[in-house]
Amino acid sequence: MMASKPELEWVRPPRQARSQETLDRILDAAEILVTEKGFEDTPVAEIVQRAGSSVGAFYARFHDKDGLLHALYERYYEEAVATADAALAPARWEGARVAELIPVVLRFLVSIFRDRRGLMRAFVVRNHTHPEFQARQQRLSHHVIARLCALLLARRGELAHPDPERATRFALMLVFSALESLILFGEMRSSLLSLTDDDLATELARSTLAYLGVANFDGPAAPAA
Repeated sequence: MMASKPELEWVRPPRQARSQETLDRILDAAEILVTEKGFEDTPVAEIVQRAGSSVGAFYARFHDKDGLLHALYERYYEEAVATADAALAPARWEGARVAELIPVVLRFLVSIFRDRRGLMRAFVVRNHTHPEFQARQQRLSHHVIARLCALLLARRGELAHPDPERATRFALMLVFSALESLILFGEMRSSLLSLTDDDLATELARSTLAYLGVANFDGPAAPAA
């Protein structure tokens, strides 16, 4: 059993170049506004006003709003990979059983989808019309799933499913599909299933552990810092 619950948090790799300051302010402002209003309903003028910048500075860096979305995704991708590598590092979970690991990680994933739902929704929508975006998103999904599968398969003796390799990947694909459906586009489905984020994390943990054939899950998902 693990000695204490790991503290999981979103990682922002350090940026040292001073030339990044204006760009980061624009990206920060855009991310906040996209989360509040959606990408299509966020005008450039409002982004630069919130960033304390100018329309000229914006177009000196981006050809158009699509260029902004690409830059937002590049930063998000870098941060998401760093976050996955830190949160899913084997040493962090030394001594943890699957029934302890899954609830904490899934609660963390629910919090990420909730905190960045506007931005992630914009990426998913763009995936349907831009193969380049879709390929990048698939790379990120594969990276996160591979890291989490490695943690689970290192504990394959706790998995009663007859095909642990297939089961772990399939279970995680279902988790990400549920998070996309219920958090990113959940307002369209609120009449079908209404869950708090705590409930969602708990039910995802229950279903995932049951499918994998893991025993001894006896309560709600433990909160992650």
